[in-house]
Amino acid sequence: MPPEWAPHSATWMGFPSGAYPGSGVSDDQVMQAWAAVANAIVDHEPVHMLCNPAHVGRAKRLLSSAVTVHEAALDDAWLRDSGPTFVLDDGQLSAVDWRFNGWGDHTAFDWKTDAAVAGVIAQLADVPVDRSELTNEGGGIHVDGTGLVLLTDTVQLDSNRNPNWQREQVEAEIHAKLGTERAVWLPEGLHRDYSDHGTRGHVDLVACFTSPNSVLLHRQDAEQHPDAELYPRLRSLLEDAGIAVRDLPAPTTLRDNVGWVDYSYINHYVLNGAVIVPTFADRHDAMALEILADAWPQRNVIGVDARVIFAMGGGVHCITQQQPALP
Repeated sequence: MPPEWAPHSATWMGFPSGAYPGSGVSDDQVMQAWAAVANAIVDHEPVHMLCNPAHVGRAKRLLSSAVTVHEAALDDAWLRDSGPTFVLDDGQLSAVDWRFNGWGDHTAFDWKTDAAVAGVIAQLADVPVDRSELTNEGGGIHVDGTGLVLLTDTVQLDSNRNPNWQREQVEAEIHAKLGTERAVWLPEGLHRDYSDHGTRGHVDLVACFTSPNSVLLHRQDAEQHPDAELYPRLRSLLEDAGIAVRDLPAPTTLRDNVGWVDYSYINHYVLNGAVIVPTFADRHDAMALEILADAWPQRNVIGVDARVIFAMGGGVHCITQQQPALP
């Protein structure tokens, strides 16, 4: 699996059907938020948007005409997780189709249609499928392109995902599918991610590679927030593994209408010539954009208000999936 900063031939996304009950946002807001991300990306690389037939007209009104819309059955719009993980092998592109079961059946919503989305995208992209028996999602992995992958105990070893898998078996399957050689396991993810419909600890809210063996790490400074105690544990673990760590402070906003937020600048998306960064109308936004501009000096760093996306349970990275360019 090439690192995210390697050249892309396209980005894949899914158009949402509407807001979740109790999320505090409207259908219109959700669709506009997804469209804003797609429209920012398509200025830099092609975007393919899967869309339920009933919403195609609405999608085309909100999306740039440069976005390619494909009619397809979807339960939800978290394409990082339900879509395939693209890999390159001897110059050939293929799509890893992980087993998807709704984040360990951790949602009240249907997910069985989304379990087939990776195959649909592979067919549209005209690439072969490499199916895995491991239950896993794209938001649950990060690779540095030189053999290192980040995983999380509460994701890949979740008893509702992979009840009969041991750590060594998970690592062997991950390495076989991604071409990685060494796994570093985080013990858990952000607090909010364990609430209803959460992923139970996806790494892409917590840490991300910016170059080989170097990560940005989410740092929560507010002592009252449950994620504050997680930061020193993760930093120590990563440094002990020989990984260089740079902090990316969390927004100052601590709560929304549901509870403790998992707002995170880590959940940005790196693409050809640009970085799409979630922002939160927060006083730390400008600082985060500066840190990310320094981390990605050859790319245009673009902030997109992601409060609606996070109210739905994820972020910018969670709704995008890169297709690597052929060498």
